[in-house]
Amino acid sequence: MKLLVRSMTGFGRGEASGDVGRVTVEVKAVNHRFSEVVFRMPRQFSGLEERVRKLVLGKVSRGRFEVYVAWEPSAEARAVKVDKDLALAYYNALRQLAGEIGSNQELSLDTLARLPEVLSLQEGELTDDEIWALLEPALEQAMAGLIAMREREGALLAADLAERIDRIEAFRSAAAARAPVVVEEYRQRLTRRLEELLPPTNPVDPQRLAQEVALFADRADITEEIQRLASHIDQFRQALRSDEAVGRKLDFLVQELGREINTIASKANDAALTAAVVAAKSELEKIREQVQNLE
Repeated sequence: MKLLVRSMTGFGRGEASGDVGRVTVEVKAVNHRFSEVVFRMPRQFSGLEERVRKLVLGKVSRGRFEVYVAWEPSAEARAVKVDKDLALAYYNALRQLAGEIGSNQELSLDTLARLPEVLSLQEGELTDDEIWALLEPALEQAMAGLIAMREREGALLAADLAERIDRIEAFRSAAAARAPVVVEEYRQRLTRRLEELLPPTNPVDPQRLAQEVALFADRADITEEIQRLASHIDQFRQALRSDEAVGRKLDFLVQELGREINTIASKANDAALTAAVVAAKSELEKIREQVQNLE
C-alpha cells in the first residue's frame, strides 16, 4: 500500500538566470495550525509578495513557509550614479583647505571618486513582470523540492502511524473478545460469594442471580464503543491512503479514538482490560504527536 500523506516540514531551493541577473529562492516549511507565508526579499521584489503567496499556497495546504530571495543583478541591470553637487562641494572645500595651509597639490579625479557617496552603484528599475519572469521559475523549482521532501518525510510518518493504528486495532479486538468473558467471570464470582454467605437452607436464587448479572452486563457493555472504534480505525487507514491534506482529519479521529478508549476504561471492571486500556492510551498519545507533523 502506497502512503501519500505529507509532512509539514521541508526545504526547497531554486535558481533562475536571465538578462537582468540571477535569482536564488529558498523555501523552508515548519509546522503550523494554519497557512502562513513570510518573506525576506530585496526591496525591488516587494511588489510581488502577493504573487509569491498565491503560488506557494496553491501547492500546499498547511504550514508556515519562510521564503528567502537573493538577487544578483547583471551588469546591464546596474548603473553608476555620480553625485556631481557633492563632488563639487568636496572639490571646493579641499581647494579652500589647500589655500589655507599653502598646499599646491592638485586634486585628481581618482581622489574625488574615492570620497564617500560621490559614486554609488544603483540597480536599474525593473517592472514587476520583468522580475516575476525570473522569480517564478526559481520559486517553482524551490517548491518542487520542498514538496518532494515533505512527501518523503510524510511516507515515513505514515508508515509509523499505520503500525501504531494496527496496535489500536489489536486492542479493539482483544477488548471485544474479553468483554463477554468479564461478564461470565463476574457471574462466577458472584455465585461463589453468595454461596459462601448464604446458609445451605437458603440457596442462591437463580432468577435473582440472573438479574444481578444482567445489570452488571448492561453497565459493562462496550459493544457500541467497540463498533465506533472499528469505524474510526477504518477511517484513519483510509486517510493514510489519501493524496490530500489529512492532518486535521487525523487529528479529529485521534480525539474520537481517545474518547472511545476512555469510555471503555470507565466501564472496565477487569484488571486485564484496564491494563490493555493503559497500553492503548499510551500508543494513541504517540499517534497524536506524529499526526501534529502532517499537512
